[in-house]
Formats: sequence, structure tokens, C-alpha cells
Amino acid sequence: MRPDVWARELEEMLLRVGHRFGRADLRRRMRAYVHGLLGSVGRKNSWQLAEHAGHNTPHGLQNLLNRARWDADEIRDDVQAYVAERLGEDGGVLVSDETGFLKKGDTSAGVQRQYSGTAGRTENCQVAVFAAYTSSRGRTLVDRELYLPKSWTSDRERCRAAKVPDDRGFATKTELARTLVTRALSSPLPVSWVTADALYGQDWHFRRMIEEAGLGYVVAVPKSQQVKSLAGCWRIDQLVVDAPDDAWERLSCGDGVKGPRVYDWAAAQLPAVPFFDGGEPSHRGWVMARRSIARPDEIAYYLAHAPTGTTADQLVTVAGSRWSIESCFQNAKNECGLDEYEVRRYVGWYRHITLAMLAHAFLAVMTAQARTERGAAETDHPSPRSAWQKSAGSWQLAAPATTALATPVTH
Repeated sequence: MRPDVWARELEEMLLRVGHRFGRADLRRRMRAYVHGLLGSVGRKNSWQLAEHAGHNTPHGLQNLLNRARWDADEIRDDVQAYVAERLGEDGGVLVSDETGFLKKGDTSAGVQRQYSGTAGRTENCQVAVFAAYTSSRGRTLVDRELYLPKSWTSDRERCRAAKVPDDRGFATKTELARTLVTRALSSPLPVSWVTADALYGQDWHFRRMIEEAGLGYVVAVPKSQQVKSLAGCWRIDQLVVDAPDDAWERLSCGDGVKGPRVYDWAAAQLPAVPFFDGGEPSHRGWVMARRSIARPDEIAYYLAHAPTGTTADQLVTVAGSRWSIESCFQNAKNECGLDEYEVRRYVGWYRHITLAMLAHAFLAVMTAQARTERGAAETDHPSPRSAWQKSAGSWQLAAPATTALATPVTH
């Protein structure tokens, strides 16, 4: 793609957010900061970004992050509107997950020794919950919330020193994820599905909120997940172990670094109850399992809630889109300095992360445009006694005859 096309798109994006900064000097600093995040800067901290912009000191960029008057949430809203316009489509998927930011010391907002999936171990770090939007056109981060452990929220003096608002109390990661989903539903983003890993999938409140919003979901759950109805209560792994051999189908859930991610999948609908007026429910519950081809003992489990008529292939595609947020984390850290900030205060963290999300959204849009120009239509995602029964081409889990009208619910 020609450099002038990139320059024109970047200028248009920066004009979208420029009105959020009340003074011309702040707009110039914001533009310099985003240009630096997108530029060939070795380490994207304030010193090197200032040098890239031709500034003698980093004080102007540090002021932009820490003291200047502007609202990072307004920029987040602009990012969501930009992504909706450039990458949005019917069938879009919102993905929730967390990532860690390794830090030294104990003064950065939210930092403590805690498990970081990024490092794969317990480290001194900050952890944040993110939402990514993914469609056949592209994928990018669209929202963020910093996780504050109880060691922080129970110490108000420590919070005030890091400029954490007094009204910010403790919230679990799943509660933060629910906040992100709620905000996405109020945004222009066309979201049809939500997917997440087992930390969020096992939370009944998270799943119920998505159901009440009329969206579909495919969420990972632990093997001990209970599937309950008036017909009984079973662990999900006990249900899946009864699946007949021909219930398993080899499918790709999307392309990875090494090509298609192919697994054996089994999916069955849970029994549904007609409404009292004889009408049929608009959505159905599903139980799903993903089995490794090379290591058949490795099985991952899912619960799904999908519009009536959805096929197992479609659910597998949604399940596979969960990995897109991992790619977003990697690209945003490698290309946009998502994790290379040196701010300690709460407000500074949100401002840096949001501007990095803005830069990453720009790269996602340019990637989509380049793909279109090449003409390559690329898709990232392309019972103990219950019986597995095949009906209308799909497998279903039928409750015992005496309780066939029991409404299944999952907790």
C-alpha cells in the first residue's frame, strides 16, 4: 500500500479524536505520541518517543499522560466508532481476556505479585481486562479496565497516591468483563457473539447477562462445570464422555501461525421447552468439546447459547475467534508499545493504553485495506443417563422422557 494512503488514513483518524483535546499544544503532543507509537522507535517510552518527535525533553509527553485535561474514555468511544465503521459487520464477535504488564516496585496503580498469563507464572505486575472486536474484516482491541486487587482497594491512601478515584472499589475480573460487554453493547460496534476463556465462561452472571442482551456466546468452561436441569445435574465432562464416535467431527476453528487450527469437535443441543403459547425459543443452549488430534486425552469444554438454526460449524468458528485477542495483545505490544509505558498513576495508565489502542486500531484498518486491495478474502476465524441423539442433522442431548419438559439452565 502506498505511503500516501497510510498518511491520509492516519490524518483522518487523528482528526476524529483531535476535538477531545481542548488546546492546540495538547493536540500536537497527542499526534506526536501516536506517531511515535506507530514509528520505528526502539522502546516506546516517553524519552524515546520525545526524541522521535524532535522534542528536547519528554516533559510535554509526560504532561499529556499525567496532568493535562482530557478524557481517555472519550478516546475509547472514538476508537469503538472508528472500528465499527471500518471493521464492523453483522456477526461480529467481542472477545474478553486479560493480560499482564510486568512492573518493578509497588507504586504503579494495581501492581502486586499476582499470576500473569503473559509470563505464565506469578510475577510483580499489573493485570488488565480487555475486549477485542473481531470480524472477517479484521480484529483490534476496543476497551480496557485495570484490575485493582483488594490490597489496593482496601488501602485508600495508597489509591489516592496513585490517583485512583475514590469511587473505584474492588471488582473481580469477571465483573470488569461484564462492564466491557455492557459498554460494547452501547457502542456502534455490531456485536452478535461474545466469547471468552474459562475464567469468564464459568461465571453464571457473565453468561446470563449475554443471554438477556439477546446475543449468542461460546465460552470455555472447566471440566467440572455443572450442567443443571430439573432432569438432573451433571458435570460437563461426564456428558461429553457419552458422545458416540460419530458425534466427533474434524473441523478447523480458524488459521493460526502454522496454518489451520484443526481439532475434533463434538457439539450437542441441550433440551429446550416450548413457551406456554406454543412458540419456540429464539435461542438454544449447547454443550461442546474440543479434542486434540495429537493428544486425544486433551479435551476442552464449552457452553454455548446460539440462535435457533445455528450449526455446529458456526459455533466452532466463534470458539476459534477467541484466539484473536491473543494476537491483538502480541501485535499491540510489539508494534504499538502497549506494554512499554513508564507511568505509575491510574490516569496515566488509561491514557497510554487508550492511545496505544488507537494506534493498533489504525494498523488493523490498514491491514484490512491492504487485504482488500490484494483481493484476498481472508477470514481469521473462517450424560450419565442423557442420550446423544441426532435430529435434523445435529446432535442433541435429550433429557429422560419423564422430565422432557424440564427447562435446562447452566450455572
